[in-house]
Amino acid sequence: MSRLRRMSPRRSYDQYCSTARALDAVGDRWTLLIVRELLAGPRRYTDLHADLPGVSTDVLASRLKDMERDGLTTRRRLPPPGAASVYELTARGVELLPVLQALGTWGAPALAERRPTDAVRAHWFALPLLRLLEEEGEGLVEVRLDEGRFHLRLGAPDGPVYGDGAAPEEPDVLLTLDADTCTDLGGGRLTLRQAVDAGRVEVSGDGPLAEALRAG
Repeated sequence: MSRLRRMSPRRSYDQYCSTARALDAVGDRWTLLIVRELLAGPRRYTDLHADLPGVSTDVLASRLKDMERDGLTTRRRLPPPGAASVYELTARGVELLPVLQALGTWGAPALAERRPTDAVRAHWFALPLLRLLEEEGEGLVEVRLDEGRFHLRLGAPDGPVYGDGAAPEEPDVLLTLDADTCTDLGGGRLTLRQAVDAGRVEVSGDGPLAEALRAG
């Protein structure tokens, strides 16, 4: 019997409703945050655990098994010299991107002053910015915050939509801003044009995408 078949049955709301069926798969705590991390591409278990502060190793392992069983993720072994197992989203898992973006928009008003207990990672601002910047065109964007860097792939037909750290190649645009500005942009309290005009977003680059962002 396969490893997945030995797992306990998935809990269900037992309701013939598409919302209930969706929550059967992604309603458990941490599941959607794991999806958020894997939208950046394949991740090792240790990397996922590091970027999900507060999750226990047992819970993370359990959620990953559930997600694999439900067809949201797969696990594969990298070839040498990597020789490590990584988790990645299936096409079904990637379809949760707009769901996470909608939840982020809905939850943005709750991001008031940062609490002393709040963890933060620079790339957690990627999905709200991706939604805004995709309206401006296509290209590779590097974003620099005090908390770190991440990059966005605007208009990417497939593959990761963002990544942690500096862009893997020369970006079309470099944006420099702070976390408060990211929060205001994501929550709709500030438009990109307003942020650029007020000097809260510095746009560097000479290509069409950079010009479009400066022009608003």
